[in-house]
Amino acid sequence: MRPELVLLLLLPTGALAGPRFEPVALPEHTYAGGWEHFVGGGVAAFDCSDDGLPELYAAGGANPAKLLRNRGGMVFTADTPPALALTGVTGAYPLDIDGDGLLDLAVLRVGENLLLRGGPDCRFTPFDGLDFTSDTRWTTAFSATWEGSNGLPTLAFGNYVNRDDPNGPFRACDVNLLYRPEGNRYGPPIELTPGFCPLSMLFSDWGGGRADLRVSNDRHYYVSGGEEQLWAMETVPRLYGLQDGWQSHKLWGMGIAARDLDGDGAGEVMMTSMGDQRLQRRMKGANGPAFEDVPYALGTTAHRPYTGGDGRPSTGWHVAFGDVTNDGRDDIFIAKGNVEQMPDSAWEDPNNLLIQQPDGSFVEAGMDAGVASLARGRGAVLADLDGDGLLDLAVVNRRAPMELWRNVSEPEGHWLAVRLVASGPNTQAVGAWIEVDDGNGPLRRREITVGGGHAGGSALAEHFGLGSVTSVRLRVIWPDGTASDWQESAVDRMVILWR
Repeated sequence: MRPELVLLLLLPTGALAGPRFEPVALPEHTYAGGWEHFVGGGVAAFDCSDDGLPELYAAGGANPAKLLRNRGGMVFTADTPPALALTGVTGAYPLDIDGDGLLDLAVLRVGENLLLRGGPDCRFTPFDGLDFTSDTRWTTAFSATWEGSNGLPTLAFGNYVNRDDPNGPFRACDVNLLYRPEGNRYGPPIELTPGFCPLSMLFSDWGGGRADLRVSNDRHYYVSGGEEQLWAMETVPRLYGLQDGWQSHKLWGMGIAARDLDGDGAGEVMMTSMGDQRLQRRMKGANGPAFEDVPYALGTTAHRPYTGGDGRPSTGWHVAFGDVTNDGRDDIFIAKGNVEQMPDSAWEDPNNLLIQQPDGSFVEAGMDAGVASLARGRGAVLADLDGDGLLDLAVVNRRAPMELWRNVSEPEGHWLAVRLVASGPNTQAVGAWIEVDDGNGPLRRREITVGGGHAGGSALAEHFGLGSVTSVRLRVIWPDGTASDWQESAVDRMVILWR
């Protein structure tokens, strides 16, 4: 069936020189709690009111989680239904679990994880009949995908330190859990072991031709003997190894994000850490998921604060790609902040906004852009929250109020937002690829995924900055491999592609 193209025009607004962001008032919300909430603090962005504007659901740790309803014009109000006003929440991810076209939530907690069914006007209820069960682990990472023709998604939950281990917390990392559907229900989870204290995970095509699970782990607690992991989603999941081209490496892994930055068709991956932030690219000519670090001169390491007077190593958390001025080049945002009072890491640690240059290198712009907060940043959202075609920013902070910035940059080019809608069960077309041809070089390719970041994600239209081009061609490679026809589109608008 040929997909139908629906175009919705959104008018751009005036702005100041950029990249520039202005703070916007929010109802006060703080991520707080003891050592179990040193990590986490994610935020989910999704439209649960069906008005075209995304809401924000922010983890609270020891405080109740909060739903911030988007009233338009960057005005948010606290309107949390009882089902979402939970304590112990470390993060949340939106996805349509039951294929009814309404977004649901996977809620991560110190305690029982929950799958909540979305209803009209941001109402949520526990799922009935999925047979999903959760114990009371310390969950800090999540990702989901659809395997084959399954009617339900495969869910992965990453668990941090095993709090019941009397020899912990060091070398006491818990196992991770994989839930594969059995018909219209979930059976007992599969243990992915060993676990090395993950703080982010992401199902994506890492070079194996299917959605495999990459896990970024925190060396602070696995200490030795652990590493970053990539699980091959075979009938019996297995870890990739050197025989597959996988390169063993270790870091204090916090967040993860993937994007094809250079248009070569092989996506890069960014991982945040204590100290170096690590951008990796696929090795040229390699078979399988073989990655290497990019050169330091590219400017993505962001290993020390650039303001605040603290020269100790930085601590990166959430990471997101996005073109903040629509110049046609993806930039990188990293939420930063000390775990608590770790003496070997910077205490005054500003967020990074790394702007990509024409030669592919990156330059720090956080201070000039106005987002160099010195609060302990955790989860974040980089998304168009007001529908003006510019990416805005929200950051959850530990023991400090959540922050929101409106992007008031002078646009350097045009943009296109692309949303995919499919018939059930996979209504978000997770695993699909969007291809945009602007006539000026390699295709812009974007995979639809659920997961990554740090403890929170978005279910929104994909934003493409386009630079000076005034029309593009686009198509979709749907999850089953079927390609739509190429279709023409003007710019500065949202495109909805229906299957």
